[in-house]
Amino acid sequence: MPQRTALWTVSDQPSSLSEATFPSERLLEDMIIAAPRILSDEWMLIGRQERTVTGRLDLLAVAPDGALVLIELKRDRTPREVVAQALDYACWVEDLEADDIAAIYDRFAPGRDLAADFRVRFGQALDEDELNQSHQVVIVATHLDESSERIVRYLGDKGIAINVLCFQVFDHGGQQLLSRTWLVDPVQTQVSASTPTSRGPREREPWNGQFYACFGHSETRDWSEGRKYGFISGGGGTWYSNTLNLLSPGDHVWVKAPGYGFVGVGEVIGPREPITEFKIEVDGEERPAAEVLRGGTYHREAIEDPERMEYFVPVKWLHSVPIEAAINEIGMFGNQNTVCKPTTPKWRTTVERLKERWNLYD
Repeated sequence: MPQRTALWTVSDQPSSLSEATFPSERLLEDMIIAAPRILSDEWMLIGRQERTVTGRLDLLAVAPDGALVLIELKRDRTPREVVAQALDYACWVEDLEADDIAAIYDRFAPGRDLAADFRVRFGQALDEDELNQSHQVVIVATHLDESSERIVRYLGDKGIAINVLCFQVFDHGGQQLLSRTWLVDPVQTQVSASTPTSRGPREREPWNGQFYACFGHSETRDWSEGRKYGFISGGGGTWYSNTLNLLSPGDHVWVKAPGYGFVGVGEVIGPREPITEFKIEVDGEERPAAEVLRGGTYHREAIEDPERMEYFVPVKWLHSVPIEAAINEIGMFGNQNTVCKPTTPKWRTTVERLKERWNLYD
């Protein structure tokens, strides 16, 4: 059924807030420009009302891994029409090269530098080779009919990275409140968009059952500690930490430290836990991770913020190497998502090559 929200006051005599009509979707677009967090904490807006071959794309954003996010507001079209239009825009977005994207950003923010602003926003360099290797479609609407919901869910089930963000307005005293509801868990859409695509025919194959993980060895987290105590982790925002939920006990995960190479493969032995709950065994005694780990900050500055704090997944290493012995060969798979389920031939060959280098046999 179409997604709807109800709001109630918190009191001895709770009362429901009456739903109001949104003044205009143009106002919603202006609000998103003024406060992009209305959409997501994890994206950087880079374009607005960009002309395509079939019309104007409302908003364009980039994710930390260089994936593009095209955002289309419903406006006065029927939901089914806006789904079709958004997919048409996706065909246009897929062919954008790095120079095209830089030009779009220059029109959006004249005089600014995309690479420099990307580094400030995400704390890492913008890799032109990874820019627009994938994309996702987000439709923004005040309501969605059942037919459009079926279409979006069908496309999502087929691996198309598409989602709907529904907004509602409620009257509360002399002001109006805005609520939002995702049709599909954003992590699912992020994962669908995380597989790099080639120009021309897409190279996909059945997932080999092996997970990929990115371990950001830096001042934030230390691979030597991950290796010693058995964990992978991610934090600094839900984009980085939520994909850890893809892992379940028994899963095999191959870990890469960006800038260094692959450093280990292990078996997951527990669920994701926040730094406030994750325990590490030291000399036969379990101690809080925040007390034991000293090689990185692990986002301790956000320890009170459940969206930005560090999250951990315990791993039993089947094979691991120090950062100095990381394997980084030409053609090996890489991705900035903390965890993903790659379906490209490059992933299969990467796993096969790592097994050969590390003398691992099934």
